[in-house]
Amino acid sequence: MLNTCFLVIETYENIPGQSKITFLLQAIRNTAAAEEARQMAAVLLRRLLSSAFEEVYPALSPDDQTSIKSGLLLIIQLETQSSMRKKICDIVAELARNLIGTLYKLMLNFPGIFGNQQQHYLEVIKRMLVQCMQDQEHPSIKTLSARAAAAFVLANEHNLPLLKHFADLLPGILQAVNDSCYQNDDSVLKSLVEIADSVPKYLRPHLEPTLQLSLKLCADASLSNMQRQLALEVIVTLSETAAAMLRRHTNIVAQAIPQMLAMMVDLEEDEDWANADELEDDDFDSNAVAGESALDRMACGLGGKLVLPMIKEHIMQMLQNPDWKYRHAGLMALSAIGEGCHQQMEGILNEIVNFVLLFLQDPHPRVRYAACNAIGQMATDFAPGFQKKFHEKVIAALLQTMEDQGNQRVQAHAAAALINFTEDCPKSLLIPYLDNLVKHLHSTMVIKLQELIQKGTKLVLEQVVTSIASVADTAEEKFVPYYDLFMPSLKHIVENAVQKELRLLRGKTIECISLIGLAVGKEKFMQDASDVMQLLLKTQTDFSDLEDDDPQISYMISAWARMCKILGKEFQQYLPVVMGPLMKTASIKPEVALLDTQDMENMSDDDGWEFVNLGDQQSFGIKTAGLEEKATACQMLVCYAKELKEGFVEYTEQVVKLMVPLLNFISLIMKRVRVAAAESMPLLLECARVRGPEYLTQMWHFMCDALIKAIGTEPDSDVLSEIMHSFAKCIEVMGDGCLNNEHFEELGGILKGKLEEHFKNQELRQVKRQDEDYDEQVEESLQDEDDSDVYILTKVSDILHSIFSSYKEKVLPWFERLLPLIVNLICPHRPWPDRQWGLCIFDDIVEHCSPSSFKYAEYFLRPMLQSICDNSPEVRQAAAYGVGVMAQFGGDSYRPFCTEALPLLVRVIQSPDAKTKENVNATENCISAVGKIMKFKPDCVSVEEVLPHWLSWLPLHEDKEEAVHTFNYLCDLIESNNPVVLGPNNSNLPRIFGIIADGEIHEAIKHEDPCTKRLANVVRQVQTSGGLWTECISQLNADQQAAIQELLNSA
Repeated sequence: MLNTCFLVIETYENIPGQSKITFLLQAIRNTAAAEEARQMAAVLLRRLLSSAFEEVYPALSPDDQTSIKSGLLLIIQLETQSSMRKKICDIVAELARNLIGTLYKLMLNFPGIFGNQQQHYLEVIKRMLVQCMQDQEHPSIKTLSARAAAAFVLANEHNLPLLKHFADLLPGILQAVNDSCYQNDDSVLKSLVEIADSVPKYLRPHLEPTLQLSLKLCADASLSNMQRQLALEVIVTLSETAAAMLRRHTNIVAQAIPQMLAMMVDLEEDEDWANADELEDDDFDSNAVAGESALDRMACGLGGKLVLPMIKEHIMQMLQNPDWKYRHAGLMALSAIGEGCHQQMEGILNEIVNFVLLFLQDPHPRVRYAACNAIGQMATDFAPGFQKKFHEKVIAALLQTMEDQGNQRVQAHAAAALINFTEDCPKSLLIPYLDNLVKHLHSTMVIKLQELIQKGTKLVLEQVVTSIASVADTAEEKFVPYYDLFMPSLKHIVENAVQKELRLLRGKTIECISLIGLAVGKEKFMQDASDVMQLLLKTQTDFSDLEDDDPQISYMISAWARMCKILGKEFQQYLPVVMGPLMKTASIKPEVALLDTQDMENMSDDDGWEFVNLGDQQSFGIKTAGLEEKATACQMLVCYAKELKEGFVEYTEQVVKLMVPLLNFISLIMKRVRVAAAESMPLLLECARVRGPEYLTQMWHFMCDALIKAIGTEPDSDVLSEIMHSFAKCIEVMGDGCLNNEHFEELGGILKGKLEEHFKNQELRQVKRQDEDYDEQVEESLQDEDDSDVYILTKVSDILHSIFSSYKEKVLPWFERLLPLIVNLICPHRPWPDRQWGLCIFDDIVEHCSPSSFKYAEYFLRPMLQSICDNSPEVRQAAAYGVGVMAQFGGDSYRPFCTEALPLLVRVIQSPDAKTKENVNATENCISAVGKIMKFKPDCVSVEEVLPHWLSWLPLHEDKEEAVHTFNYLCDLIESNNPVVLGPNNSNLPRIFGIIADGEIHEAIKHEDPCTKRLANVVRQVQTSGGLWTECISQLNADQQAAIQELLNSA
């Protein structure tokens, strides 16, 4: 027997390697053979591939190689015995390990390579990756397999069962991250960052070792700065994508914060820093910038409740360190955390500000600079409360710092902080400081102008000019006395600062002149308007000679728009000069590219590219150079259309041809382009009215399809809301007949989708509330998501409002596809914003589609009546408005419901807290609804009984629209000499005068409204009656008497 075994072994050893593979594969395939024989064949084949791969496999023909690979994969699919399938998987893994260079590069770039067969091969893929990541002899195989594993995880980011099944790949990936970093290869670390960004939940089972590894690498000074920053990026990214998960690991956060602060201390001494005249762009590769950015993002991601207590003591210690670098880093850290720690810092802001102001006197200029930075950042982050609390000490300290003549970088940054402060400063707070501000700014400007002439330095002058502009912008007409002090010098700069290195100064000065002109108004500015226009025109004439990156371009474009606002219709004459360059800038076509993963890695060092991930390892790249200018130009076109109206008609055709395609302008940072395009649509239609209905219709046809498509495809909720709002405005401009059947069909499908998405998102948020990582910060972010969803719901309501008001009842058959979703909004269990906006939509149906609206009464009438006394004032307001329009427009079918609603309305009006700030709008709508029932459905109510109560509830002054209704009804009653209103012997007239006077004081009715004239006539009639007039006026206070006189003067 033993001899027989030796003979078999000897026979096997003598078989050529290529034949061995064929025989062993046949034995494995033979399901009729004994299980032990098949398993032995599998073991032998794996050993053969492990020990003699190089001698055997490459000698096979390509067809044989393909046949072996496909044969093994087929056997896995057909094999029913789990132990045998495991052994075959081991063979495939061994073969893959040897073919790693080809296979893993394929997986790396095409992780979906297995296509719809992926499920069959999951075990093979997993074993292959695990084994190869354990290969200690071949580091390159280990690295490639880890990257392939990461790519596979990323490609399956939405397949939760698969991610769970592949969770045990992560330790191998982490080991490869560690090993490759010490071989000067950060490719696997970059893959880990991508996982943290796109699939953070995948890291959960091994989150602690992931974080510990990241901390270790970040702290290791032997690694390159880039590797340390990437390691930190893993933690920071998780603070943004999985904040709740990371908040459970407070020990890691507590260790990461000192690492960031340590990076921020990594600054170089630079003797020339203090008086450098050119501001270099931040070195984003430097540890200091990376640490500051990481701190900012982590504070925003994790929230101040966690971060502030951890960082506060570190910052205090740094600020007391004798080394300037630590003080600088401490102040910059304060700047960085303001946004994320806003709520927690507000309580100790007084302590922080007093401490930071001390460092404006620090002996080191870069620390003084950092103190200016902190003040400026806080002025933005905590506005306007910051300005209200600290105006006196901050303005004085910044003006003093601006006197630091020996350190112009500090001077310039003090001026920059002053700009931040004044931009968000309430006008009333700034006025008392105007004299002192102007004095300092003017004296600094004079000194710096001299230095410009003598030395050519301009950094501080650039910031001072912007400071002057900011002060003027906030002070408005109060800046008039100082106008003549600045304007000659500013005009001088624009005339003479023509050298290339002074382009930014010239651009900022043009901005300053136009902002001052806007602030002081047309009357004061007209003395210089002609000169300024000529200077601008001269620059405009040379526009074609300006380089694409010339900073003057965007300043010029904005300045022209301000000049348009100042001059009004008189600006029209300049359009032929202005529009050419403006259209050229607005028409900039960015460079775009479709890139795979490798292309992106090659381009990652090329600044100015923005990428949109399209999936399947494909990304859309767009070069951002010139896009800011494009966005500004588009916004200026909107401004011209808004200000000039029919005066802009000559340009509507070319502008609409430019703007319509921009509704789908793909750029993450250029949302402003799409918003401007959307905003322009109704304005351009208004401009085009003057050309007649045919021209108007042609223009509308050009934009309508694109607007509807954009509503369906726009990914950003802020932009989407603007597009929906503009579409609604367009329908209001165009009116009945502007949409054809295809438009209605497409729009109905899109709105249905938006409503279904609204409900689905609410369900998803409820699921997130059950997540193990749920906490109060998660709830805050869910509330933000909910607010965003509700805002889109309001825009759905806007569109339906415009359609109902234009098409009336004939649009109801189209609406019925949306009806179940709108009914769902007003169900009692829905959140109050849903019920509010659902009721608003039914309000519109009653107002614009009655009497046909009554066929839906079964769906909305009972919820509407029940909502009159709802806990939410917003819901009460929507319900009360509905009752009002029911009375006014609803027809006879609604009579009994008006009667039923009356006591409910009165209950709300007579509630003790009815007139509090949060309740007043709802209450005023109830009062107005009672008035409408009495006016339009008098047989539903005892008017004589209700009128005295109604009169005692007047005037309305918060809801201006309902105030007009109530005052008009009051005029009806007075003009018809209603005895209940006037009282015996006109005894109620003094009370009526008080109501009218209070309405005037609160500007409840605009003077141009016809109702104002009616009220004035009532007053004039009493004025002719001598003693009655005296009696009425004598019972008014001084403010009320002045209001009555103002009413008479205006009407």
